[in-house]
Amino acid sequence: MSPRAHRLLSALLAAAVIAAPVAAQTTYDSADPFIGTGGEGHTFPGAVAPFGMVQVSPDTDTGCEIRDCYGHAAGYRHGDPTIQGFSQTHFSGAGHSDLGDFLLMPVAGDAVPLEPGDPAKPRSGYRSRFSHDQEAARPGYYAVSLIDHGVRAELTAGPRVGVHRYAFPAGKAAHVVLDLRSSLYNYPGKILWSSVRLRADGTITGSRETRGWAPARKLFFAIRPNVPLQGHAFLDREENIPYRGFQGPGRGREDVAQLQGRALVARLDFGKLASPLEVKVAISSVDEDAAIANLESEAGDFDAIRARTRAAWEQALGAVEIDAPAPMKRMVATALYHALLAPSIFSDADGRYRGPDDQVHRAEGFTFHSTFSLWDTFRAEHPLLLLVQPESRNLDFVKSLLASQQASPFGLLPVWQFHGRETWTMIGYHAVPVIADAYLKGLRGFDADAALDAMVRSASYGPYGGLDDYMKLGFVPIDREPEAASKTAEYAYDDWTIARMAGAMGRADIAQRFERRAGNWRNSFDAQSGFLRARKADGSFRTPFDPTAINYGSDYTEGNAWQYSWFVPQDQAAMFALLGGDAAAAAKLDRMFEFDNSKLDYSHAEDIAGLIGQYIHGNEPSHHVAYLYAYAGQPWRTQERLKQIVESQYKPTPDGLSGNDDLGQMSAWLVFTALGFYPVAPGSNEYVIGRPFVDRATLALPNGKRLLIVAEGLSDANRYVGRVALNGKPLDRAYLRHDEIMAGGELRFTMQPGPERTWGTAPAARPYSMSTARPER
Repeated sequence: MSPRAHRLLSALLAAAVIAAPVAAQTTYDSADPFIGTGGEGHTFPGAVAPFGMVQVSPDTDTGCEIRDCYGHAAGYRHGDPTIQGFSQTHFSGAGHSDLGDFLLMPVAGDAVPLEPGDPAKPRSGYRSRFSHDQEAARPGYYAVSLIDHGVRAELTAGPRVGVHRYAFPAGKAAHVVLDLRSSLYNYPGKILWSSVRLRADGTITGSRETRGWAPARKLFFAIRPNVPLQGHAFLDREENIPYRGFQGPGRGREDVAQLQGRALVARLDFGKLASPLEVKVAISSVDEDAAIANLESEAGDFDAIRARTRAAWEQALGAVEIDAPAPMKRMVATALYHALLAPSIFSDADGRYRGPDDQVHRAEGFTFHSTFSLWDTFRAEHPLLLLVQPESRNLDFVKSLLASQQASPFGLLPVWQFHGRETWTMIGYHAVPVIADAYLKGLRGFDADAALDAMVRSASYGPYGGLDDYMKLGFVPIDREPEAASKTAEYAYDDWTIARMAGAMGRADIAQRFERRAGNWRNSFDAQSGFLRARKADGSFRTPFDPTAINYGSDYTEGNAWQYSWFVPQDQAAMFALLGGDAAAAAKLDRMFEFDNSKLDYSHAEDIAGLIGQYIHGNEPSHHVAYLYAYAGQPWRTQERLKQIVESQYKPTPDGLSGNDDLGQMSAWLVFTALGFYPVAPGSNEYVIGRPFVDRATLALPNGKRLLIVAEGLSDANRYVGRVALNGKPLDRAYLRHDEIMAGGELRFTMQPGPERTWGTAPAARPYSMSTARPER
C-alpha cells in the first residue's frame, strides 16, 4: 500500500468514528491516546497492548539535558515539531523518566544520516518534521507521516512485541537507523555498555545497560524485518577512544557482524521496496535468546497483531460502557485506557525475568509485572483494577509484588519499581495497602501469611525512611529525616491496612500492634494550628512554620501542610474532631479551595499543577480531599467541589490533564468520579458517594455480574444528588460497600438543581473512620 493510500485509510477510519452517533461508539471508539500528551500529562500516543511489555511510541526530543527533560518524560510532547524516532519502552504519565530504549527511524534515499540532528534545522539529521493532520492514534495503533523522508510510519504492539510498518516512497532506497545511544532523560555516561549483532537468519539482536533512574538496568532486544537485509553498517560513535587501530568517531565497518561499545548506531539497508517494510521487535531482561523467543511467541504480521490487540482493547475497555455527551465520554474512555497501561508485563514468554537482585528468576503460575508507581496508584488505580480487570490479572500484580520482595536485597516490598529494578522514589510502603485492599476485597490464590509477613517486614525495616525513629517515637523527626510530616502520616495509613488484613486473617497480635501505629498521625498533628506539622526528635514542632510553603526536601513530599493535613483516610472523624468538629472541618475545606494564591510562587516546584486555591489536583495527596465533606455531614459540598474539579482539570484535548497521569492515578480518579463514587480509604471496603458525570454506565465486573449506574435527569442545571437507590431501595448513606458493587444490579442517582441537605448527613450515614467504626458485615 502506498503512503498516500495509508493516509487515506487512516482519514477514513477517523471520519467513521466521528460520524458515528456518540451513543453507538464503544468505549474503545471513544478513547483518545493524544489526551495528556501536551501540558504536563506526560502520556504517550504510541501503541501498546493492555499492560503490554512493549510501548512503541514516537520520541520528539531525547536530546534534552536532564534538567530540561521534565516535559518529555514520556518521550513525546504534542507541541514539538519533529519526531526523532520510535523507541520501544515508555512510561505513561510519570513525573520522572527513563526508558526510550532501542530507537528506530526509517530513512529514504541514498544519504543516511546517523545523527538525529537539530529540531530547528530540517534535514540536519535523521529526525523528521511531522504534522498532526497526518497523525492518528487508537488504543494499540499509531500512525504518522514523516515529512522529510516521505515515509508513512505505523506502529502496533502485542503483549511482548512491537511492530513497525514503514511505507517508503517509490523508487527510493529504504533504510532504518537503529540508535542505541538514544534514551529519555539522557545525560553523558548514561549508556554503560551496548551491543549489536547480525545473526545468520537476518535477525538483529543486542543489548544495552544504562545507569538511569533505575541503576544498572539491563535490556536485550531482537529485531526481525520481513524482508532480507541488503546491507548494513554497525558503528561506534564514541569519540577519542582507540579501538582496533581506529581513533575517533565512526569505528566499525559495513562487513562487521557484531559490535560492542558505549555509543552504537546501526544502518540497516533494504534497497528499493515494492511494499511496506515490517519490522517486529521484542525485548527481554534475560538475554538475546529470550528476546528472540518473545519475538516468536506472537505470530503473524502487522495486521494480524493489530487485530488481536484491538480485540484485547475492546474487551478490556468494554468493562465500562458509557453513555454521556461526546466530550465527557471521550475523557472517561481515555482515562480508562490510561488506567490499563501499567503495571506492565515484564516476564518473558517462558516466565523468566530479571529481578531487583539483578538475577534471573522464573514466574511459576503467574505473569510477572513491573512498573509500580505505588505512591500514586494505591489510591484509586489499583482499586479500579480490582473492579474492571479479571481476578487473574490482579493476582499477577500481588504475586509480582511478593516475588520482588523475596528477591529484594533488603527483603522489602517495591516502592517505585520498573523493569524489575527498585528506584526508591517517593515515600511510604504503599505496596502494603495494594495487597491488603485486594485481600480484604476477596482476592485469594496467594500465600496470605507470607504476604502479611512481607508487609510487616517492610513496615519494620529501621534504616528505611526514618522508620527506626517512627517505631520508637511514634513519628518521624524532621531533624533526622526529610519530609518527616508526610512520612508519619503515610506510614500510619499503611499500618492501618496491615492491621485490617491481619485482623481479617485472625492474626490478632499483628492487628493490635499496627492498629496502635495507625494512630501515629496524631503525633504530628498540631491541634492549635490545625495542621499536620513536622516535629523534631525532642518533640517540638519545627519553626518557622508556613502552611503554604512547598520546598524540595522540606517537611512535606511534593506538597505542603494544606494538602497533607487531610491525609488521615483511616480516621477522618478523629481528625475532624481535632479541628473542632464537622462545621469547623467543612469551613477549613472551604478555605483550602478558596485560598488566594496570588502572592505565592510555585514555579520552582515540579508536579505542582492544577491549583484550586491550595487544592492541587495535579498531585496525588489532594485526590481524596473533595470527598471529605461527606465525612462532615455535607455531601452536597462534595458534589459542588467535584463539578469544579472535573470542569477545570480535565479536557478532551492534548493538554487535557492538569498534571502527570502517574501511571493511571489521575485517570482512575476521573473514572471513579464519573461513575459517582471513590475509594477514599482503600482497605475499608467502602467507596464514598460523590455525584455521577455520565448519564449511564455499566460495569462488567470480574465475577461476571454487571452494575448499571443511572444518573436520572443529569444536566448542567441538575448538578446535585437528590436521591440514591440501590436495586430499587433508597440508599440513605453517603457510601457504598464493595460487596454491594460486586453483587451487581442497579445504582440510580436522581439529580436535581439544588442541594439536598438531608441525604447522607446523619453520623451513621457517613463513611468509615476507625474511631467510629461500625461492626463488620
